[in-house]
Amino acid sequence: MDAEIAPLLTEFVEKVGLLRKDMKQKKEFERYEARFLRIEQKFSALAEFISRDDPELATALRKAFQMPTTTLAFRNADHQKKLKD
Repeated sequence: MDAEIAPLLTEFVEKVGLLRKDMKQKKEFERYEARFLRIEQKFSALAEFISRDDPELATALRKAFQMPTTTLAFRNADHQKKLKD
């Protein structure tokens, strides 16, 4: 995959994961659960397709979707480190 597209796709998936997490915490998830299940199905198919050519990117996308706060924290830490250098 294009080196410019991979981080953009990862950030997009992370934002969807954050939305999903926020909705679960606010008890609004049940209302949209079917939609999120379809999103998760489509995302899984996309990650599976990407894993054929780039398993590392597929793993990063899965982490961004399942653990968005963790991946965001690591990305922010890397960004802060680059700013200091």
